Amino acid sequence: MARRSPLDRYSVTQQYLMTRGQAITFPSKYFKIKLQPNEVYGVVIDMPMGNSVLTTMVSFINGATNLYFNMGGEYTGASQKYVNLVQATRTLVLYSNNILSQCEKVKSYDLPIGNKHFAYLITNKGVYKTEFLPATVAQESPEKRGFFNLYQKVLAEVRNCQLKDQASRG
Repeated sequence: MARRSPLDRYSVTQQYLMTRGQAITFPSKYFKIKLQPNEVYGVVIDMPMGNSVLTTMVSFINGATNLYFNMGGEYTGASQKYVNLVQATRTLVLYSNNILSQCEKVKSYDLPIGNKHFAYLITNKGVYKTEFLPATVAQESPEKRGFFNLYQKVLAEVRNCQLKDQASRG
């Protein structure tokens, strides 16, 4: 098998693309909370994890976070069992309003190439995008660094949930 260049697009399944697209366009009416017109209620973050794995983290204002993987795997439902994940997720989504002004409004939702992370912020007024290079995040604005740290915390909580699930299965 030929080695994948970091500049090549990630291979993805149709199911992954559909699930990701549904998350990015998920309407706020299902959350039954009063939102300001341009308040963030959802965050979709695409994170490359090596040469062949692309992970997409989907987080919403209600505390739900799910992970989807480019070749079809997923980890869902943890927010129904683990309050720490709900709290970390809600903190991330609420905080994301602090970087909205540093994002670009978009109508297309491309996948990252190389090591870039793409973050899509979902509001009733549209979807906004920003990018991160983990190696240079220290040079970003304080608000973007804070956002990056919070989504890393959500990922750590997801990992804790996975470990708890594994332990409970024996």
